[in-house]
Amino acid sequence: GVVVIPHWHPSQNYGPRKKGGHPQLIVLHYTAMDTTEAALQRLCDPQHEVSAHYLISPKGIIWQMVDEAQRAWHAGAGCWGDIEDVNSQSIGIELANRGDHPFAEAQMVALEGLLQGVMARWSLTGSSLIAHSDLAIGRKFDPGARFDWRRLACQGLAVWPDPVAGGDFYTDTAAFGYRMPGDDAQAAAALLDAFRLRFRPMAQGPLDAIDCALAAGLRELRDASRAGI
Repeated sequence: GVVVIPHWHPSQNYGPRKKGGHPQLIVLHYTAMDTTEAALQRLCDPQHEVSAHYLISPKGIIWQMVDEAQRAWHAGAGCWGDIEDVNSQSIGIELANRGDHPFAEAQMVALEGLLQGVMARWSLTGSSLIAHSDLAIGRKFDPGARFDWRRLACQGLAVWPDPVAGGDFYTDTAAFGYRMPGDDAQAAAALLDAFRLRFRPMAQGPLDAIDCALAAGLRELRDASRAGI
């Protein structure tokens, strides 16, 4: 793999990981800003109280703003599986992208190199990589429909399910880590939207058999990884 050496650009917006937390997740974001420079400034501005560990430009330049051992302020409210304080248990990576256009090749290559290093340092697998939209259902939508999760999965840096017949969508997505933001129809629709944003970005309409088959595939992936297969 490529050895990645980020540019150090420290942010004051961080603190200690709480309750002995350590990175179990890596959360991907897009900046939704016009330039990388504007995003870098925002992520280091004490007035905004937001930060991430890394920022990657479309040209593949990587800035590190917070030490990996520290708690950056990137995830906000949300949860994944039984993790309630995501910031204390994650590494945050921002990709400079407005969200309405593809991610540049140089940016993806830099991300891949960075992920390999982070995963090696913290003994993480592809199942630890999630979208901001995965943990903040209905509130956040990054890195969005243009992000190529399958490309990362092919390198073992993310997961991509093979469809498996049967299964219950809600049970299987919960087993993977999704937490529905309520128990009504609106919450169920928000969960489906978040799931499709990552695994079926062009899909529309009500829950269908393909959604259920992909969710069942995700659960099988999780069960296999826990069994050490």
